Amino acid sequence: MWSSNDAVFLGLALLTTLSPGPALLLTVSNTLAVGARRAMWGALGNALGLFLVSSLVMAGLGLLLMGSAQAFAVLKLMGAGYLIVLGVQQWRAASAAQGQPGPSAAPEQSKRVLFTRGVAVAMTNPKAILFFSALFPQFMDWDHPALGQFLSLTLIFSACAMFSHALYAAIAAGLKRKWGAVESGRRRPSGRWLRRVIALVFVGLGLSLLRLPGRAA
Repeated sequence: MWSSNDAVFLGLALLTTLSPGPALLLTVSNTLAVGARRAMWGALGNALGLFLVSSLVMAGLGLLLMGSAQAFAVLKLMGAGYLIVLGVQQWRAASAAQGQPGPSAAPEQSKRVLFTRGVAVAMTNPKAILFFSALFPQFMDWDHPALGQFLSLTLIFSACAMFSHALYAAIAAGLKRKWGAVESGRRRPSGRWLRRVIALVFVGLGLSLLRLPGRAA
């Protein structure tokens, strides 16, 4: 049965998932490169990644990361490295499209690649694990079985994430059509400059992860 606690969690989940971050930036970049419909494969991968992260938190990884400086440092380096690699890939993809006619110049990416990247972005983000570790216990009634509550909270959060990705993809697709109409006469790839900005943001987010303080005392 839906409760006021669930409503509060829904509002918090929406605010969290609508806030720009690596996963949403990846969806925007994918939309500019391959279109909104195909970009949603990356969003599905991200939803699966969030489910896996939530499962790991329930299994105790969140407590491990908060108690072990070494474990937290390893995951932090993995997350930072992956975001920086994504940034470099996005920059190269935007540069490769330069001088080629039309938005179709972007290299085709398979659904599997898009899906895998979405999973990887979620799984290598230590902030996501710490977020779930801090958030879920506040909305669970420990006098009742935890599994059903865990599944309910995870599904709500994943649904909010999918909604946010769809919204960002729709906005990016609209901008892409607008730029395409403006630039069609000049035969330049629409949104290339924005993809380069996103590439730099990916690198910046990766570097910011390296400055994330350890959780162990």
